[in-house]
Parts: sequence; C-alpha cells; structure tokens
Amino acid sequence: MTQAENNNTNDEEMGFITHLLELRDRLLRMVLCVIIVFLGIFYFSNDLYSYVAGPLMKHMPEGSQMIAIDVASPFLTPFKLSMMASIFLSMPFILYQLWGFIAPGLYSHERRMAAPLVIASSLLFYLGMLFAYYVVFPLVFGFLTGTAPEGVSVMTDISRYLDFVLTIFFAFGLAFQVPVATILLVWSGATTPESLVTKRPYIIVGAFVIGMVLTPPDIISQTLLAIPMWILFELGIMFARVYVPARDEEEEDEEHTIAAGATAASAATASAHAAAATKADDEFDEVNESGHGEYEPADDEYDQAMSEEEMDDEFDRIEAEMEALEAEDEEENASDREEAEDTDKKEK
Repeated sequence: MTQAENNNTNDEEMGFITHLLELRDRLLRMVLCVIIVFLGIFYFSNDLYSYVAGPLMKHMPEGSQMIAIDVASPFLTPFKLSMMASIFLSMPFILYQLWGFIAPGLYSHERRMAAPLVIASSLLFYLGMLFAYYVVFPLVFGFLTGTAPEGVSVMTDISRYLDFVLTIFFAFGLAFQVPVATILLVWSGATTPESLVTKRPYIIVGAFVIGMVLTPPDIISQTLLAIPMWILFELGIMFARVYVPARDEEEEDEEHTIAAGATAASAATASAHAAAATKADDEFDEVNESGHGEYEPADDEYDQAMSEEEMDDEFDRIEAEMEALEAEDEEENASDREEAEDTDKKEK
C-alpha cells in the first residue's frame, strides 16, 4: 500500500471517528434534556396523571374510582407518565439535535426541503395527541362506560389505563404524519400525486384497517382515526403538487451544470476530428490536382486532432469543474456546521 493510500485510509478513519464523537455528544445532550424536563415535572406527576385520567373520570358512575392492583403502581404509574411526558416535551430539542447531525451531509435543496418537514412533523404529532385527548377520549370512554352490564362496577386499573392512553396518543400522533409521508414519497420519486389519486379507494380502506388495528375494538375510535387519516392524505397530495416541483427544478439545474463539462468536451472532440478530416481531404485534393504522385497521410494524422495528452487535459478540466462544484457544497456544509456549533455553544 502506498503512502497516499495510507493517508486516505487514515483520513477516512478519522472522519468516521469524528462523526461518532459528534453523534455521542448529541445523544448525551438529548438524554440530558429529557432528564432536566423530567426533574421539572416529576413533582407534579400525580396532578399530571389526574389530568390525563380526566376524560375517563367524567364518564364513570358517581362514587366510583380508579384502582391500583399492583403494590408499586401508585408510584410507578405516575413516574412512567412523567418520563413519557418529558420525552414528548423534549421532542423539538431532540429533533433539532438530529437535524444538526444530518444537515451537513445534505445538499442545499435537501436542507430547504427537510427543515419544514421536520417542523411540520413535530406539530402534527402534537396535534394528533390533542385530537385524541379532546375529541376521541370523551366519545370512547362515554361509549365504553355506558355499555357496562348491570351490576358491574367500572373501576379501571391506573397502570392499564395509562398503557391504553399512551397507545392512543402514539397511534394518533403517528397517523397525523400522513401528509409528511405523502410528500416524502412523491419527493423521492416512489410515486406521483396522480398515481396516489387513482389509489384513493385502497387508501381509504387501508385507513380503516389501520384504525381497527391501532385503536380499541369499537367503531367510534376506529372511525375517528380513519377519517382524519383520509383527510390528511388528501392534504398531503395537495401540498405535494405545490411543494415538490420546486425541488425538481433545482436538481435539474445542478445536474445540467455537472453535465455541461462533459458535453463541452464531447463537442470539442467531435469538432477537432471533423477539422482534421476536412484538412486531410483538402490535402488529398491538392495532390490529385497537381499530379505529383499519391497522397500519403502522415502517421496518426486523424488522431493528432486530439492527442492522448490533450484528451487527458480535457478530462482533467472536467474533473476540476466537478471538484469545484463539490467544494462549493462542502463550503456550504462547513458554514452550516459552524453555525450549529456556535448555536450549541451559546446554549451551553
């Protein structure tokens, strides 16, 4: 292995280690943020659980209450709720750290595309949770408690209720990501808005199937999940038609810029060969007109139109242009990385 190859290997290893160290630092910041938020809300964990249990308590019969079956449930259940709430509340900071790690490796048009989608994804997740709490829970709990047989007291275990609530929160938060998923599918080229429109009946059936799987076994919660998914799917198609074409034009401009060097080289080569052929024909005609013997072309006359060295120079020029384009992208990524580091320093 040559010295240059050793240097390239060492540079690759150092770059990989640098990325791992950056990833470790960002993961530590995420964990630290979650711990800080948890310490801030753990004191109010019982009040937080009472707030989450409110939709069920409103529909329970008078004099009934929730129960704790396990010995440690009165402590562990509010503790678990506080931990999950701290993760949900820290999600913007977590996504910001992930974005700071991924953004330097993206092109400029990809960064402009991804940043709004990350923000929209967070807002839609919170919107799904709010929709579940204020719209779905009252209807579902009113239905479930009203169907209890005569002589049966509704006394729900607090840990099982929390598991049920967290499942619904996650299901609706995930279901509200349908517009983002639709835009990403169109943007990646996996499908088109027109193709999605033709598959609308299958999408509607799939939304009800997902609602059946992710929600309790009642038609109300299933319908309340499936209909918003369908509406959000239609919104995703609408935004994909408006949002994605701008990305396509930018990518085409970059591809045309990169291909311009190769096209120019091909044109120059063809022109040189054509000129050499024309010159050889003229000399051949002059010899025939003068009657001084036969025309003997010089060795490799056609090839002399562009020698190997000239071809190498032409390809070097093309590579230089492509490296210049890559250098511009690297400079943009470096500036973005410096801005992110400055922001992190200010936060510290």
